[in-house]
Amino acid sequence: MKKRVVVTGLGVVSPNGVGLPKFSDSIKKGISGIRFFPELRDLKFSCQLGAMPTISEEKKREYLSELQLRNFNSSGILYGVIAGMDALKDAKLEPAKNEEEPLWDLGIIFGSGTSGVEKFREAIYKIDDKNVRRLGSNSVAQTMTSGVSAYLGGIIGAGNMVTANSSACATGTEALLMGYDHIANGKATYMLCGSTSDSGPYIWGGFDAMKVTTYKYNDSPENVAGPMSVDASGFVPGSGAGAYILESLENAQKRGATIYAEVLGGAINNGGQRGGGSMTAPNSLAIQKCIKDALKNSNISASEIDYINGHLTATIKDPDEIENWSIALNRKGEEFPYINSLKGMVGHCLAASGSIEIVSAILQLHEGFVFPNVNCEKLHPKIATMISSEKISMKLLKTSLQTIAKASFGFGDVNACVIFKKI
Repeated sequence: MKKRVVVTGLGVVSPNGVGLPKFSDSIKKGISGIRFFPELRDLKFSCQLGAMPTISEEKKREYLSELQLRNFNSSGILYGVIAGMDALKDAKLEPAKNEEEPLWDLGIIFGSGTSGVEKFREAIYKIDDKNVRRLGSNSVAQTMTSGVSAYLGGIIGAGNMVTANSSACATGTEALLMGYDHIANGKATYMLCGSTSDSGPYIWGGFDAMKVTTYKYNDSPENVAGPMSVDASGFVPGSGAGAYILESLENAQKRGATIYAEVLGGAINNGGQRGGGSMTAPNSLAIQKCIKDALKNSNISASEIDYINGHLTATIKDPDEIENWSIALNRKGEEFPYINSLKGMVGHCLAASGSIEIVSAILQLHEGFVFPNVNCEKLHPKIATMISSEKISMKLLKTSLQTIAKASFGFGDVNACVIFKKI
């Protein structure tokens, strides 16, 4: 019999707040972390806005030693280490001491998208093709996809499965569901899961070239049209990390842990880049199936969903996402659940988007609120025909939530949906 799985620790490194207290306060107040970057203007980016966490040198040294920081240049690993260690601390778990055996019952699944680009660029810039061996002894650890899970594994002394996943913007949601399966099947006592994304032009440049980022608000970052707005013209690239500790309900109750939410289940699928899906566009039928399968796996009905934390990116695909939710849940108008998107405040944090947004979703479930949709006063007319405006609040709502859904959709036509319930 499968174990019931709960979330007992959270960590977040977000453009609008590093750490749970700051992040929670920011999302309640609708505080944005989006800002203008002169560097992007000088590089002639169309979108000269970005969203990047602010981390001081002192803050770095709370998590990494001087030796680890020597020749260190991987923002994604830094964000992931901070978020992961904060989640561990929030769950009141301790790393293994150096003289002790590894924590055989603690595993890690921490994903990333494109890892260590700045480090790789730094290493390559110093050499030519005849001196490749001079890339440097720490370039591998900082550029491999599993770099963040490896760093966390060493700092914590994790002895169970320590690995990384990579599924574009669905990475963080997928990591949680992978960890959920590991706990539910009794393969570990604790799983630290999450995802991270690097900062900067070498990550964001490709999206600017694809013309999926907005160029209309370079002079007024505070006014960027948010997801679901009729004026939405593309996303603002962001970065950061989110993390969560998973364990069985029985174990959490036994040790008196704070229980933020129960993970009822979920689903992961792919649209096969068919039926309108492509490398960059989703197959709507696959999205609908993913949502329906998540409900079935969680053993709940569509009518039980109180709130949706949307993937909603402030692009032309926002109305399609709402339609997919409406069809999958067979709910519209006043019957549609509350819905919002964190991307109006933190931009699109790419591989970290799912994990940061999951932290925001769980906080809302645990504390009983729905954060405001920022800069969405002019609702897209197609969306307005599907959802009652009261369910897309522009202000903070205090409301009791019981069962919520979070979905993420990524390049490669990958989809992931998870269902949480309040205990």
